[in-house]
Order: sequence, then structure tokens, then C-alpha cells
Amino acid sequence: MLTEARPRDVQVAEIAPGVLVLRSRTWDRLKFEVEYGRQQGTTSNSYLIQAPQPALLDPPGESFTQIYLQELQQHIDLSQLRYLILSHVNSNRLATVKVLLEKAPQIIIVCSKAGAVTFRSTLGEQLNLWIPRAETSLELGGDRRLEFIAAATPRWPDGLITVDPQNQIVFTDKLFGAHVCGDSLYDEQWKKLDEDRAYYFECLHAAQTRQVESILDRLAELTPPPRLYAPAHGPIVKFSRSRLFQDYRDWCQAQTEQDTKVALFYASAYGNTAILANAIAQALTAAGVQVEAINCETTPPAEMQALIHSSDGFIIGSPTLGGHMPTQVQTALGFILAEGSKTKLAGVFGSYGWSGEAIDDIEQKLLDAGYTLGFETLRVKFTPTASDLEKCQIAANEFAQALKKLRKSRTVRPPSLVEAQVDRTEQAVNRVVGSLCVLTTLPEGCFHLTQAAAILVSSVSQASFNPPGITVSLPQEWAESLCLVGDRFVLNILKEGSPLVRQFQQAQRLGEQQLATLGLKSAESGAPILLDALAYLECTVESRMNCGNHWLIYAVVESGELLQTSGLTAIQHRKTSS
Repeated sequence: MLTEARPRDVQVAEIAPGVLVLRSRTWDRLKFEVEYGRQQGTTSNSYLIQAPQPALLDPPGESFTQIYLQELQQHIDLSQLRYLILSHVNSNRLATVKVLLEKAPQIIIVCSKAGAVTFRSTLGEQLNLWIPRAETSLELGGDRRLEFIAAATPRWPDGLITVDPQNQIVFTDKLFGAHVCGDSLYDEQWKKLDEDRAYYFECLHAAQTRQVESILDRLAELTPPPRLYAPAHGPIVKFSRSRLFQDYRDWCQAQTEQDTKVALFYASAYGNTAILANAIAQALTAAGVQVEAINCETTPPAEMQALIHSSDGFIIGSPTLGGHMPTQVQTALGFILAEGSKTKLAGVFGSYGWSGEAIDDIEQKLLDAGYTLGFETLRVKFTPTASDLEKCQIAANEFAQALKKLRKSRTVRPPSLVEAQVDRTEQAVNRVVGSLCVLTTLPEGCFHLTQAAAILVSSVSQASFNPPGITVSLPQEWAESLCLVGDRFVLNILKEGSPLVRQFQQAQRLGEQQLATLGLKSAESGAPILLDALAYLECTVESRMNCGNHWLIYAVVESGELLQTSGLTAIQHRKTSS
């Protein structure tokens, strides 16, 4: 439902000393694209860092150019602006950047290497560009500096996240946002944002969860932990940082647990094919299909090949350039024709300016190879309309239903007597339950609590009374370099109903679990103690035994403490015996 109709404006506020947000607001649906489908309006958030060498982050698109620049000049003399930082580059934002450069030609543009290619191809080679390198920072004078995290995804291959360590602000661009317009600067009423945030993630990130999880891992390593997430759209995240971070983890995990997976290959010359790809991906996700988006222009060939083999079906989209498909799309199509199973479902879509030969060529090659198409090929001339996007959603739903029907129709071989016995044995083994604990240890060369390795374990038993000892079963790949004889660790025993159970519910591998948002204190060994745990034990590894795909660790308990006097230990009821 549309929120109250009001004129577009720019809301300005200070979110930290020397940091202003300029929120270009529209209460109407900004565009017809699927991500704006909840019709709550939106904000385009830009940030001004007032320092000896001022920096401006992410000016809005051209629909806000005039009112935005008028407001910006109330807060800074543009001739004094030193840096313009772009989290990603698109044609809409470039319109505002062009006007800004005309008024302030001295500006140094800060962007990723991929973003620099876009800038030079559209605005010329004479631009003054600065590309952040690994472990480099941008000095703004005084004690002010900015740091950067590469955040490339299929949808935004030039993605860049900016960190203000002094104010503990992370400018997250497309992460942690929502298309909602209102007067609230922060997320005080964050529960009311749940549906908008989930829909935003579904539309923007559900088809690129591998890359999103990688970025989350990098954010989890930040020290000190963020105080604010400052996204490109919607309220600034202050009151629900931990909750929203974990929601993103859970939403990513939920995608990987779907029964069917579709590889969505595409390239986009002017953004039109990408718009179609996004609409198809969102509809497939909503239909309960895992989508893996592959931008053919930036994805390594080996990754494309792996996804062809691991997916249940694939959809390929292309523009037409000079009567042909781009080279990158030809490469992807070649892999599909050479290595893809002909029993898998396929689909074709694309945009074009005049003739659209590439779309017809892809369709014909797939049909000649014996593939079945899951929907009628989608051909869109020039920029997609709302009607075109509706056709994309209908086609995606048809594809999802055909894919599920095909999967269901495949005959499953009845289990043999031996397999049936193994299955019954596994069911019996699954009745062995254990307490849910989080093992934390600080790897060699790490010194901060948030750099610790953490893993959820349930196979824990008391092994001896004098000295007090326990055994812990750890996955082999995790224990190969950790918990060696003589190493020390903390076993955090979780409380039934604790939010920690949810946060650690998925099996964690080395470096994946983010600890920065949790209450921590250091044990004598340096490993973190989870303050919200029911109790903890600090242990030293005495011996190890290789047990198939796990290592059994015997450790002597050196110390321990009951952190909460009431509550029951959380119990793991397993579905599998792995």
C-alpha cells in the first residue's frame, strides 16, 4: 500500500559527529521494477563526511538531482569537496555525478576497479579516479580515515562498502536496506520493517547468496564492531543490527535448503536484460526455487561449469549486440550445450534494440540440442515495461511448476534390503541426543575475540572425573588445524530457548560465524566466552582420535563457571546421524 502522498524532498540529519545523511525521499513508487512492489515509497540515502578533506558518498539518481544538489550546497561549498565515493555505478546515478562534476571538477572519484571501467567508458579517460586496494585506507585529514571492503556480486559487480572506523559506521549500500519512506531516521520500530526487509532481500539478494554470505563474513571481522549500518535505502540500522545481520544469514541459508536450484545466466549491455533477470529471479525465489544468478561478464568459466552440473535447470538471458550474443553469453551457452544434461529444463529471455537475433539463436541451439523449454521465450524491445516484468513473473512461475513436476515424476529406485537396514540403523542412532554447545578457540596469529573460530557442537560427553575431562566430536576439516594436543578452547553450553541457539543453529565452519554483535569476554586462554551462554568450561586438549569424518577430542577441564542460575541446557535432536 502506498504511504501518504507528499512532495519529494531531502531530509538532512547528523548521524555521528561530522557525518550527515541526506535522504532523498519519495512517497510514491519510484520505479515499476519488482523490488518496489510493496509500494511504500523509498529513500535514496547519501552521506556527507565533514572532514579537512570532505567526502560525499552515493548521490541519488537523476529524478532527485536538482533538489539534492540544492540541499547539499546548504551544507558544503562544492569547491571544497575533495572525494566522491560510489558504492556502485549505474546510468541513473551517473546523471547526478555529471552535474556534480560540472560544479566541482576538482573532485576525486573513489570506486572499485570495475566501477572505474564504467566511469571511463561513459565519462572519458580524463577523470581523476582513486581505486582502493586491499588493506589501504583513505585519509581525510586529522584523525579521520575511511576503509573499504570489496563487495562484488552478480548484480553489482563493482560493489564497494565503506567503513568509518572512528564513528563505527558501515555504509552498506544495497545490504540491510528497505524500500520504505517515512520521517523516522532510524529503525526504532524495526519489527514493523520485517516484511519490507524480507521482500527487499528476496528481490535483491536471494539469487546471489554465496556472495552475500562472503560479504557478511568480512563484516563480522570488523573491529570494533559497527554501531550503525548506513544503507542506500530506508532507515539507518541502529536498534536491530544483530537481528538483521542474523536474518541475512538465515535467509541465505534458507535458499540453499530448497529442493530445486536454477542457474540463471545473463549479460546486460544497457541494464535492460538485467532488469528482466531480476524479475525472473524474484518470481522463482517466491515459488520456492533456489536461484543462482551468474553474470556472465564477471563469473569465471570454472564456476559456470560447476553450476551447470549442480543445477536442476538453467535459464539464459542475452542482449543483441550487432546481431549477435555477447562473447560471454556464447561461452556460457557453449558450456551448457557441451556439459549440461539434456533432461534438464531450460529457458531463454533477452532484450534488444532492433532485431533480437541473439535470443532466437540461443533458443534454436537449445532446441536443436534436445532441451525442453520451461516457458515461451521472452523477447523485450528496449527498456522493459511493467507489463514485460509481469510476463517475466508468469514465465518464472511456469518454469518453477514444470521443474517441480519433472522432479516429482522421476522414478526413485526402492531401497535395497541393505540400504533399508542402514536407514533403520541411522534412525536409531539419531535417538542419541546431546547438549548444544559452542566451541570457541583463538587460532594462532589472531588476537581479537571477534577473530575467534566458533562451531556448534552437540556430541559432548563427560569422559573422566579425576581429572575432570570431556570428549568433543568435531568435523574433520574443522579440526585439522584447530584443537591440536596442547591447544586450549572454551566450551560454551547454551540455554534452551536462548537466541544463541538460533544464531548458531547452522553448522559453522572456520571464520564463518560472526561474533562481533554478541556479548563476549576473554577466557584465560584468550578464547571468547559467550556471556549469554548458560555456562562455560575452559579446557586443554590432551589427546585426539581420528574417527571417520570426525575427530574425537579428549580435553581436561581447567576451569568453568555457571553464568545463569536458572534454565535448562539446550538439547540437539538430530535428523541425520552425520
